[in-house]
Amino acid sequence: MVIQRNFELRLLWPIVLLGLCLWGFLNLAGEMMEGDLHAVDEWLLSWFRTGGVGGAAWGPRWLPDVMRDITALGSPTVLILTVSAVCGYLMMAGQWHMMWLAAGSSLLGWGVSIALKHGFARARPDALFHGTLADGYSFPSGHAMMSAVVFLTLATLVARLAPRTRLRVYAIGVAAGVSALVGLSRVYLGVHWASDVAAGWAAGAAWAVLVWMVAHRLHLGQGRSQ
Repeated sequence: MVIQRNFELRLLWPIVLLGLCLWGFLNLAGEMMEGDLHAVDEWLLSWFRTGGVGGAAWGPRWLPDVMRDITALGSPTVLILTVSAVCGYLMMAGQWHMMWLAAGSSLLGWGVSIALKHGFARARPDALFHGTLADGYSFPSGHAMMSAVVFLTLATLVARLAPRTRLRVYAIGVAAGVSALVGLSRVYLGVHWASDVAAGWAAGAAWAVLVWMVAHRLHLGQGRSQ
């Protein structure tokens, strides 16, 4: 009876988390389309500027460069290298099915991100805010979403191979922290509204949970590698 209850709880929490992430994304999308987030987005964007709108980003002179380095962690180049490195590890560990799941889910997540951007077609903040190069549509933030899709998804999959809980928590915690920093850097650099980033996090986290559920359903990572 206890074993059955524990099994049901293990199945329940990811479903609840997935639902919360999807609800968060849909709620943000609805509020954005109605224009209810614009005032808050503008205030947050100007808050990062000395003197408000049109001012330089606040902080020491070296901080914008640091933020550009951080935002690069969510760039396609870095994400492709990260996925390739993790897939190589999974291949060497004999986890071929998990490797294909990691590669396929990352590629499909990128496609979903592009589709969402074109579907909502929200304009970016004015170019006078931009502290780095950026083009295309704004909602959801591709860097925020894809950093969550890639780093969180890979962390949850690799965590299934970890022998201890603290190692699994560490892997997922680091991935979540990197994704959070990437998203914050997009707002600081003035290339995204804060709601774009929040929506990207919600969508990316939902994707990572969904991939974890697939891996759990297929019992991937439970066997010992050879």
